Amino acid sequence: MTLLLTRGDLETVLTPDTCLDALRDGFRNADGGPIAGQRVRTDLPFPGTATALIPGLLPGVPAYTVKVNAKFPAARPALRGVICLHSGTDGELLALMDSATVTAWRTGLAAALGTHLLAGAGEAVGVIGVIGAGAQAELMVCGLAGLRPRGALVVHDTSADRAARFAARHGGRALSSAAEIATAADIVLSATWSRRPLLRLADTRPGQHFTSVGVDEPGKAELAADLLDASVVVVDDRPSAVSMGVLADGGTAAATLAEVVRGDHPGRTSDTDRTVYAPVGLPWQDLAVAWTAYRRAEREGIGRRVDLLA
Repeated sequence: MTLLLTRGDLETVLTPDTCLDALRDGFRNADGGPIAGQRVRTDLPFPGTATALIPGLLPGVPAYTVKVNAKFPAARPALRGVICLHSGTDGELLALMDSATVTAWRTGLAAALGTHLLAGAGEAVGVIGVIGAGAQAELMVCGLAGLRPRGALVVHDTSADRAARFAARHGGRALSSAAEIATAADIVLSATWSRRPLLRLADTRPGQHFTSVGVDEPGKAELAADLLDASVVVVDDRPSAVSMGVLADGGTAAATLAEVVRGDHPGRTSDTDRTVYAPVGLPWQDLAVAWTAYRRAEREGIGRRVDLLA
């Protein structure tokens, strides 16, 4: 029997604290795995792309994930798909989960962790700026709130109504451009579908931090090359960042977030550093959140059992 977990089920069993703990442990240990995760992407003869992430593996977890997503930017929701959680013992399909929910949680909370580690002293109260008021930004803001104090919040989105709703939920205010966000904020979180840079070096100032989760496919761009060149850039995976992420047009990464989590790299070294965290998203992150959800759902009897072989 396979456990089916819908978006509502996942939102019942997942909490930011438990997911952050699982992701932090994953960054600390995932590099030791014997098999590298793969990310496969293809264009489609439709207005979207298809992506598969395989296999999601973590030391000590007796299971693996396979994720298949459809990404259609003009659709709502723009991302739809499924995560298959398989037993590592015999391949049994333990669970099927809504991939949009798992992806938003693992992307947003991993980004919150990276932001916290790179944005300077954790006790500092800074203005948070959000560019792109979607599900991933929601999780970034919620996750960050559990890691450090927060000052004011400002938000911009191509939809003024979406920005206004986001601002109302978080006690912030909406601004009319990405450049205004960079002027007002100490920490800037961007999660968009943009294929042109939203911020350039001239829009920023020393000491700011930028987290860019929208650059996860070839051709997507949120931060200009001159801003990246002037910043301490941290990624989740160097080869992926070069092939399809923030380093696809050149540049180098100072470190991976795993190196920062383990203390192998300091990340920010001065109050005047500009820092950037620009992840692509890795298969093991899907497993970290999916396994957390599956174990709690099993304990508490949440979800629906289906027999796919019946």
